[in-house]
Amino acid sequence: MTIKSLPSAPGGRPCAAVSSYLAPRALERWDASVRAAVESEDDRSISIYDVIGYDWWTGEGVTAKRIASALRSMGAGPVTVNVNSPGGDMFEGLAIYNLLREHQGEVTIKVLGLAASAASIIAMAGDTVQIARAGFLMIHNCWVVAQGNRHDLREFADTMEPFDAAMADIYAARSGQDMAAVQRQMDGETWIGGSQAIEQGYADELLSSDQVGKGDAKASASAVRRIEAAIRAAGLPRSEAQRLISDFKSSLSDSAGSGERDATGRGPSDSAAFSTTAALAASLTNIIPKR
Repeated sequence: MTIKSLPSAPGGRPCAAVSSYLAPRALERWDASVRAAVESEDDRSISIYDVIGYDWWTGEGVTAKRIASALRSMGAGPVTVNVNSPGGDMFEGLAIYNLLREHQGEVTIKVLGLAASAASIIAMAGDTVQIARAGFLMIHNCWVVAQGNRHDLREFADTMEPFDAAMADIYAARSGQDMAAVQRQMDGETWIGGSQAIEQGYADELLSSDQVGKGDAKASASAVRRIEAAIRAAGLPRSEAQRLISDFKSSLSDSAGSGERDATGRGPSDSAAFSTTAALAASLTNIIPKR
């Protein structure tokens, strides 16, 4: 994950210089030749097969502007995003993540090879995340190349903390792990293989050629994201869709006589509850006015 620029130091004092930098291990392990087996212009798919952000060396790269243009041309509806990228600029990665999360339609992310650094943030935007058995996610803290005196560098370390915290929040929200566990993984620059990514909640299932059965808890989590995508496609803002789903889950728990219950809790009874929720959400999409 890289940062191209940071705020100036307080008091008008010159700030240390910073330049964008890709994690060396991500570049070493990235096979740029990995592509989707079949790609058609008629498909509602987006390919992310390059560094994230503008690449000054090649004049290419995947930018938020490009992704926004692709989503506009497709319009509302399901979209598949094929990913094989070593990462790049953090801000571009966060912007692409937000674009995909706000898209009105179900977003399926397919990690074909590597989704490292900023690309792993983008992968977290999927309502459904599929990963190759031999694929990898890599998560770590922000990388910068900086120069300056010791005071400048200490300020940079402090300035970078909220960026790392924002990324950890995204990983934790997607995986269901607590922030401390995710931050430990980021501190250690963790490489997560396909099956392990599913076990840890970063992905939902293996790509179709590698698929195996998944437990009820994983199926339930995927179902919630699919329901949210369906409601968003009907025209409701994401925040309202999430509120409706939360209300449904609470009402189902209460009607079952379970009393107070953590809305994020997982257990065997969740599958039945989510099945009922799915039916309710499906009926909602028929009554919510189109915008």
